[in-house]
Amino acid sequence: MSRFIRLLADYDKASALQATCKAYRSGEDNDRLFWVEPKTFNSIPGKPFAYWITESVRRALQTFPSFEQSDCMAEHGASTKDDFRFLRASWEVLESSDKWTPFAKGGSYAPFYADIPLCVNWSGDAEELEAALLHKYPYLGESANWVLHRECRYGHPGLTWSKRTKSALSMRVLPKGCVFSDKGSAAFVKSDSSIALLALLGLCSSRAFRVFIELQLAAADARAGGAANSYEVGVIQRTPLPQLDDTSQNRLAMLARRGWVLKRTLDTVQETSHAFIVPAAVRGRLGYYDPSAIEAELQQIQTEIDDIAFELYGFSESDREIAARPLSMVSEDNASEEPEEDEDDAVVPPDTQSAMLSWAVGVAVGRFDWTLVTGQCKALPEPDPFDPLPAKSPGMLPEGTEPFHAHAGILVDDPGHPHDLARLIEEVFARVSVTAPDDVRRCLQREFFAFHLQRYSKSRRKAPIYWPLSTTSGGYTLWVYYPSLTSQTLYTAINDFVEPKLKQVGADVTALRNKGSARTRDDEKQFEALQAFELELIELRDTLLKLAPTYKPNHDDGVQISAAPLWPLFRHKPWQKVLRDTWAKLEKGDYDWAHLAMNYWPERVREKCKTDKSLAIAHGLEDLYIEPEAAPKKARKKKAGGDE
Repeated sequence: MSRFIRLLADYDKASALQATCKAYRSGEDNDRLFWVEPKTFNSIPGKPFAYWITESVRRALQTFPSFEQSDCMAEHGASTKDDFRFLRASWEVLESSDKWTPFAKGGSYAPFYADIPLCVNWSGDAEELEAALLHKYPYLGESANWVLHRECRYGHPGLTWSKRTKSALSMRVLPKGCVFSDKGSAAFVKSDSSIALLALLGLCSSRAFRVFIELQLAAADARAGGAANSYEVGVIQRTPLPQLDDTSQNRLAMLARRGWVLKRTLDTVQETSHAFIVPAAVRGRLGYYDPSAIEAELQQIQTEIDDIAFELYGFSESDREIAARPLSMVSEDNASEEPEEDEDDAVVPPDTQSAMLSWAVGVAVGRFDWTLVTGQCKALPEPDPFDPLPAKSPGMLPEGTEPFHAHAGILVDDPGHPHDLARLIEEVFARVSVTAPDDVRRCLQREFFAFHLQRYSKSRRKAPIYWPLSTTSGGYTLWVYYPSLTSQTLYTAINDFVEPKLKQVGADVTALRNKGSARTRDDEKQFEALQAFELELIELRDTLLKLAPTYKPNHDDGVQISAAPLWPLFRHKPWQKVLRDTWAKLEKGDYDWAHLAMNYWPERVREKCKTDKSLAIAHGLEDLYIEPEAAPKKARKKKAGGDE
């Protein structure tokens, strides 16, 4: 027998070590001191120095079948090797497009439920993606399946989790119709049964299951020097699963489903989510929404799941105490650590007023349904956890419904104009009986776009959908709604907004000029301001006129590519820099897969299509692609003596 001392849970390790040594010398009991036969480590996958676990935990490892020996399977998903080209945020693509498939890609700690905000170009069974991989990695031969993993159960209902994170393992529902990534692995049951999947979700969310996961991570930590936790498919596959009787399965499934419902309810106030209904400030008008009570109920669910799992695994009271302690450096709340992978995607609730303002902008442009708040329309019923993700969230305006305000995809910051965005926002607030911000126009001019850019950025994709195209001073702004963007949008901006405004300002300038020496001091100030404003409007018009003839956006290119040619018209400096850099890369030829590149540099792109099949597929020009001749095999040289 060997003696081990465990101080992981102690902040003052020096004092704890001193107290433990004193207890050992005096023969007193101490929960930091363990007596273990080292050969027992052989029964644990990876053979870590897991001296703190009990005999019953070791016995469970030997008694119960592993995950891969049961009716369950864990799978490693696809990698694009070029996320900027092949991934989009769900709000970037048109609802009518069949090119994009929901893509689970890990994310921050989120047990039971998490939205899937990304989609991947999986059109034609990922033919463009495969062609790009083969062009980039010619040594793959004729198949890129080791990267795409087409043998996986894509499209099936399942569970998914973040592979690499500094948080604890958190499995959540994977709806039907999804592809999953190498960073967001997935688990399935052979029958695709919802009850079996939910029961598995409950079991995998338990502290007992986590004990066996963290035992394996302890072995990995020893080899990797304490690196961030990597919940590899192999770790899940080696984890034991107890047999579930009907009672246990049904109870676990019911608890997991309730956990999913509660977590999804919290997400109904996040406007980029597929679950979004209305902002938090008015969510209570539609029914139950109490975040504190929801969190308390989630804790109760976790406790009951833990009790069931402890019984199923045969954990003793001492085992349960061990499970309540940290077995490794895993933590559900590790905010002091640097984020791993997509943990920067953790949802941070916006302040109430900013969220309401953002929603009101969405109502004004025709994105969201304001009648849900007034009770004139009812939200859609709650879906099944494994239902495919909807094209529209329940809070979005249904197809064919009259919008709050009819327009052609452009609103404007211009007092008195019928499409004045600030006035429309104030009307939205009044219609739903909520007090508007003190100065809506000032909020739009100074703070709103930075907030919007942050809220509509996900997994390193920046995808704002409300575009402020402004004069140099920002005194006049056209708000373009990205989903309504067409090749005629810039002409509409010129003909319906800028030219009429120029005519109005020009008339005011002429009137003041004609006053001559009769102008007062206030007239003189106004005259100078109007002249400067007129010059800015002329500059805006001329820039739009220069861009309009060749600007043919395609929503499949995504927000960043589509906005890049317009970079001089954005005044938010960080976003302007992103777009300017993107435009430079477009000019250089880095993004010749984009439809916009074909518009501006067709000869260059068509020439590349001859040697890059993925570009030919992207532009529908497969007939241009010339398949290279197979390289002749080299003859093997004969060795001395005549043997090959």
